Amino acid sequence: NNLSHALMLKTARDEVVLPYWRKLIDAVKDLATQYRDVPLLSRTHGQPATPSTMGKEMANVAYRMERQYRQLNQVEILGKINGAVGNYNAHIAAYPEVDWHQFSEEFVTSLGIQWNPYTTQIEPHDYIAELFDCIARFNTILIDFDRDVWGYIALNHFKQKTIAGEIGSSTMPHKVNPIDFENSEGNL
Repeated sequence: NNLSHALMLKTARDEVVLPYWRKLIDAVKDLATQYRDVPLLSRTHGQPATPSTMGKEMANVAYRMERQYRQLNQVEILGKINGAVGNYNAHIAAYPEVDWHQFSEEFVTSLGIQWNPYTTQIEPHDYIAELFDCIARFNTILIDFDRDVWGYIALNHFKQKTIAGEIGSSTMPHKVNPIDFENSEGNL
C-alpha cells in the first residue's frame, strides 16, 4: 500500500494543492502590483513604526508563499517494492533469475514516483512528514495574512463591502464583520 499512498499524495499535491496555491499566490502578487504605490504606516508590536506600502506588504506574503510552493513541489514522493523487510527475500526465492533491484527501481519510477532503494518493513514515510510540514508552513503564512488583513480592517485601512442579503450581526445589522478572514484563520 506504500505505492498507492504515494500515488494519492502525488496526485493531491500536483492536481489540487499546487494549482490552488498558484492561484492564491498569483492573486496576492496582483495585489502587490496594484497597491505598490499606496502608502501605509507599518506597525511593529501593534504600534506605528515607519512608512511602507500596501504593495510591499502583499509582496512579502507572496514571497513567503512562493518559497513554500517551490519546496512542496520539490518533495520527493517515494515508494518501494522490496519485500517484507526490504531485502527481496521472497522475490529472490520465487524468481532468482530476476534482477530485483533493477526491476524494483524501474517499476516504482514507471509510476511517476521516486524509488527508495533502502527500506525496512515499510517505506519510512519521511517524505510524507516533509510534505505535510510544508503544507503546515504555508497554512501558517495564511494565518499571518488573515490576521494582518483583519488588523488592516480594524485600523480602517481596508473597508469591507456590504453584500446584499448578508447582515454583519444579528443585533447590529449595519456592521460588516471580517468573518471570511476569521473563518479562514480558524479553519487553518
